[in-house]
Amino acid sequence: MQFDQVKRREFMALLGGAAAWPLAAHAQQVRRVGMLMDTAEDNPEGQRRVTAFRQQLKQLGWVEGGNLRIDLRWGAGDIERLRRNAAELVSLSPDALFAFANAEVRPLSQATRTIPIIFVGASAPVEDGYVASFARPGGNITGFTQYEPSMAGKWLATLKEISPQIARVALLVNPDTAPLKGTFYLRAFDEAARTLGVEPITSFVHSAGEVETAIAALEQRGNSGLIVAPEAFTVKNRELIIALAASYRVAATYGLREFPANGGLLSYGPDAVDTVRRAATYIDRVLRGERPSELPVQAPTKFELVINLKTAKAIGLTIPETFLVRADEVIE
Repeated sequence: MQFDQVKRREFMALLGGAAAWPLAAHAQQVRRVGMLMDTAEDNPEGQRRVTAFRQQLKQLGWVEGGNLRIDLRWGAGDIERLRRNAAELVSLSPDALFAFANAEVRPLSQATRTIPIIFVGASAPVEDGYVASFARPGGNITGFTQYEPSMAGKWLATLKEISPQIARVALLVNPDTAPLKGTFYLRAFDEAARTLGVEPITSFVHSAGEVETAIAALEQRGNSGLIVAPEAFTVKNRELIIALAASYRVAATYGLREFPANGGLLSYGPDAVDTVRRAATYIDRVLRGERPSELPVQAPTKFELVINLKTAKAIGLTIPETFLVRADEVIE
């Protein structure tokens, strides 16, 4: 009888422990995500992307303050700041990391080779060494590209359509923050320029002063246009670039809608908010146990054309009606 009582106590203790398992498991379900963004915190587009990211994760069952914690850092296009923020996020040992673009992927990839990293906008992930291939990334990094080299041809063709007299176009890019050290678009840019009979000019810039020198040179030669590569440096200096293009009356096209939204002439490129939402689904899959090495790198699926008519009028451009009807957004 005494033996049976001992067995019963052991059984009840075991049963009590089993009843506590769900509570312990629930406590362990709080997951941590580090998020490194390219803009400053007060950038409206940056805030739109972060909001979309959080909303998508919430729809997938991840609630901040419940089973999810997000550690958010803003890079503002500052390389040193990005490095510090990347190191800090990695030191927090998150379950996954989100990097908005190439300038954010680079320091995170240097800081860890084990924590999963999901990116948006690393346009040359194979060439930059982040993944082995699009189909099978192979390491701790995967994500969604935003641009491909052929975009340079689309930007150039757009400029010629709205301003047929353009004889030369400069591609403005910072090699320190852009994919492939600023060479990502060059071949496609040169090929499109030959096809359209336009002189291609590559303007590598590293500072605000160099930006003004490049744009002023276009005004001096006349009949010139400008393509501003979408990357961290140009986003950081968007107000300066927009102001200089207006001041020198240079028709400029951009790859991000935040430029015409802030007074730039026009933009054509992927819908970044849509791509961020798709990236959030990869974060969800990683948090649920899937490996980034087996999640293929994907291309954007939604693009948008935005034009600012007020800016067009200010620099003396009349936009063809056929162009306006194709625009996803016309700012007046």
